Amino acid sequence: MAYPEHVNLPFNRQALPPGFLLLPGPGSDDGGDAHWILLQGGCVLVRETADGLQFPVGQAPLELPSGSRPLTFARWQGRPVKCLQISASAPLPAGLVAEPFNAFQERLSTALMSVAGLGKQLLHVDRLTGLCPRCGSPTSGITESWGKRCPVCRHESYPPIHPCAIVLIRRDNQLLLIRKPEWAEGRYSLVAGFLDVGESLEECAIREAREETGVTIRNLRYVASQAWPFPSQLMVGFAADYADGDIAVDDSEIADARWFDVHDLPHLPSRRSIARFLIDSSVA
Repeated sequence: MAYPEHVNLPFNRQALPPGFLLLPGPGSDDGGDAHWILLQGGCVLVRETADGLQFPVGQAPLELPSGSRPLTFARWQGRPVKCLQISASAPLPAGLVAEPFNAFQERLSTALMSVAGLGKQLLHVDRLTGLCPRCGSPTSGITESWGKRCPVCRHESYPPIHPCAIVLIRRDNQLLLIRKPEWAEGRYSLVAGFLDVGESLEECAIREAREETGVTIRNLRYVASQAWPFPSQLMVGFAADYADGDIAVDDSEIADARWFDVHDLPHLPSRRSIARFLIDSSVA
């Protein structure tokens, strides 16, 4: 499989809309018109228009909660782009609808979903780094950076990225797919997991395949990667061939694992995910 120069998967920089400019660090809030990325639970709030779903534009479309501060993280179409988390219990502002990030109908364009994902990740980082992990003091921003510095012990922290390996396992015309207990009934996806200390991505893929399904794999090859802002992963995608072993799952983490014929696949992840990209690329 050829090594791609880049893959325009959702949430990657290449998927952002033309003219979108990520700021080098948090921008000031001038109170003017902006594109608003409003996050509520696992949803982004948008307007339904004749041209499809769009972010609200203009002044804040709701009264900002006391003490809240929107994060200005980009500029686009001559306006700042601001991101704000609102309470999951708050009523929807007039004229807005909640679109889930994991919506299977994919009504929000890849470009806008990628903008929302970037805002979601940076807002998470901003909250995560508000206190120094070394001494607990409030941090301050580092100029022209998304990093934070502690004024007391001078410790610096930067946006954490958590690498994960995800692997498509093939045996002749069959794919090995798994289902986790928290997923919707009938939905299957690929083996995946976080990188361990001292472990390469290839070792991670091999270990996760063995731990989640009981099988061993061979001929592991890199396919593509995807920024995954839930909250801050980098999904590194591989394809591999089955080597040996019978399926055996740990019921505490995996509800089911089985071989599916490529012409008779179950309910799969959204096309926004690298899991679906790996599957589609394999069966095309």
